[in-house]
Amino acid sequence: MSNLKTQASEEQMAYAGVLNVGMWFGLALLIITFFVYISGVLPSYVPIDDLPKYWTMRVHDFNVALNAPTGWHWTSLVGRGDYLNFVGIAILSGLTILCYLVILPILIRKKDTPYVVIAIVEVLVLSLAASGLLKVGGH
Repeated sequence: MSNLKTQASEEQMAYAGVLNVGMWFGLALLIITFFVYISGVLPSYVPIDDLPKYWTMRVHDFNVALNAPTGWHWTSLVGRGDYLNFVGIAILSGLTILCYLVILPILIRKKDTPYVVIAIVEVLVLSLAASGLLKVGGH
């Protein structure tokens, strides 16, 4: 049996730290915005009582029936209780990009060129995917 201890690198600790804080922040925001939604403090785009009518619809049919925004156009409805929930989801979705941006200076300082390139490509690919500029599939 070996007594070797595994230590996390500086960039692993930085990544994990940002991910941990961001995850808890996003989760708290999801809980808060959910309670705002169900309490009716803000009006909903789709009234809660009407939701069962739409549950069985395909996404396209739902969007057409309700003239619901797609892509980042949901941000125009962030003042509605049901769309306010998307803020927490967007934050959680963007955490990986933020984590890579945080470790990038560490990788550059360490002159770890392969990982610098990988981190930059990750940020670019994830940002492009999140931008909505690429349209793939039936959505």
